[in-house]
Amino acid sequence: MRRRTRFGLAGLIATLALAACGQGQVSIVVELEDEGGGDARLLEDIAVRLLPYDRDQVFDSLTGAAPTPEPEIPADLLAARDEIAAAQRAWTDEVTLVANLREQIDTLNKQLESLNPAMNEYNRIFRQVDPMITEWERREANTETLFARFNELQQANIAQMNEVRDARDLWADQAYRNVGEVIDALTEASGLEEAADTTGVEGAILFDNVAPGQYWIFARYELVYDELYWNIPITVTREEPVVVRLNRANAQVRAIF
Repeated sequence: MRRRTRFGLAGLIATLALAACGQGQVSIVVELEDEGGGDARLLEDIAVRLLPYDRDQVFDSLTGAAPTPEPEIPADLLAARDEIAAAQRAWTDEVTLVANLREQIDTLNKQLESLNPAMNEYNRIFRQVDPMITEWERREANTETLFARFNELQQANIAQMNEVRDARDLWADQAYRNVGEVIDALTEASGLEEAADTTGVEGAILFDNVAPGQYWIFARYELVYDELYWNIPITVTREEPVVVRLNRANAQVRAIF
């Protein structure tokens, strides 16, 4: 199987018609929509793997066979994590507003520099700028308050978070120590090969010359406190190319802890 074939969107469209001539083709586009429903942007440098086994089933089986259960994240720590995330968003949103307001003020001040103070237009803009400066000063001070709140919450919980994270990592090292052997056995039994690539500037990957069979598309995209996780089953045939868009709608949202 050809393992690394990178195409833009135009290249994908041009080559899909060739799928029936060889083996199978899988084209993948990774995109991220704004949570508020805005336009999606194509994601570059996202590692995508085409696996001949169900990764989730592998880890679920190993988890079930572990001699001890996976250490849980305490509910109060999850709540603290959400509070920290909300505090960080409030701070960064305010920083963005301050920057935008500063830009507007600078633009208006440049207009004032080009006008005669005796002109009505000068007075109109001046009256517009004055309250904006007051608002900017208020919000600038507020960013310090919001950052202090975010930092306070983070520092108050960081020791417990590290303790829980270390315990879970230690458990995973033991529970999943044979995962490579399991994956090798499943891959050999499938008679298929894994393929891997990263998305280009147009968020696209083309896996061509793929042997027909059952695969899973696996990828991750890390957010601030969560990740988008994809493990999507597909069936590759010689007849029709498989086209998949990875986005919020078909991703699992997993907490990063």
